[in-house]
Amino acid sequence: MSKLTHKNVHNYFKIDGFHLNADEVRRVAYDYIKEGDGNEQAIGEFLLDWFDDKDYIELRTSGTTGLPKLVQLEKQAMIQSALATGDFFELEPGNKALLCLPVKFIAGKMMLVRSLILGLELDITEPSTQPLAFNDKVYDFVAMVPLQVHNSIAALKNVKKLIVGGAKMDAALEEKVLPLKTEVYETYGMTETITHIAARKVGENVFTVLPNVKIAQDDRGCLVIKLASISDEPIVTNDLVDLVRENQFIFLGRIDNVVNSGGVKLIPEQIEAKLINKITNRFFVTGVPDTVLGEKLILVIEGEKQEFAADFFDVLDKYEKPKEIVFVPKFKENENGKLLRKPSLV
Repeated sequence: MSKLTHKNVHNYFKIDGFHLNADEVRRVAYDYIKEGDGNEQAIGEFLLDWFDDKDYIELRTSGTTGLPKLVQLEKQAMIQSALATGDFFELEPGNKALLCLPVKFIAGKMMLVRSLILGLELDITEPSTQPLAFNDKVYDFVAMVPLQVHNSIAALKNVKKLIVGGAKMDAALEEKVLPLKTEVYETYGMTETITHIAARKVGENVFTVLPNVKIAQDDRGCLVIKLASISDEPIVTNDLVDLVRENQFIFLGRIDNVVNSGGVKLIPEQIEAKLINKITNRFFVTGVPDTVLGEKLILVIEGEKQEFAADFFDVLDKYEKPKEIVFVPKFKENENGKLLRKPSLV
């Protein structure tokens, strides 16, 4: 069998019910650019970039492993990523998939690549907070961000396998999806790794890496990813992890979120997990400068001021209890929908 290239289109591939070969995909792409809305234009531009003669595409990183920057992703590496996803989630030619993520980001682009390479029957819908509204079709494979999942609980009965990325799923959302028949997975990855390199089934703590991914830990306790198809050099992250096996890890939190309060290192994500079922509004904990402690731990809650009982923080260890509670009217988010954890608190 000859090596797959970015010019290949699986003969099971469909867009919105229509079989398309490579030439027909290009024609559709031109139509999207000429007549489509903003998302369709982005789809058209990506498809033309995908089928051109360059062996890479360019896009801007989200800043997960450093400052945002323009990077070149090898198309062959994107193909290998699509094949690994197909293997991991046992996707088959003819499976029905839904694209409901913005194609200007890597997650949306990769849904197109997976469909082209694996032979998925892809439906495209405008990215929205309720992507399954007015749609009774049954899908084998869908990717969403947490907000979309939150607004689609009842409709997920029509989704067999769902991957969730872009931001971490909180415990409250996990509780909502656990009773569903849908197989729900939280994914782990970043632009630098060409979307996800690991996934964990909701209800479990452990992430399992996809085929051909090697992992290690640096001296900070952060995850190091070795993926030869993407980079000759290991990809060093700022994510604190516990390595369980050679192919599994538990995510603890971001090292740049760690609060050093009086010499005690506190991981906000671990504290937030203990409070998730006690606070109904969105919230996070973070550190602010303090003359005595260096940093003091504070709890930031979105919404109007409220009072808490004296024993409210008894679920926390001594050093995990916030020194102050701050209320802000509205949290700030980046264009990916990720919460900015250090908004102005003035």
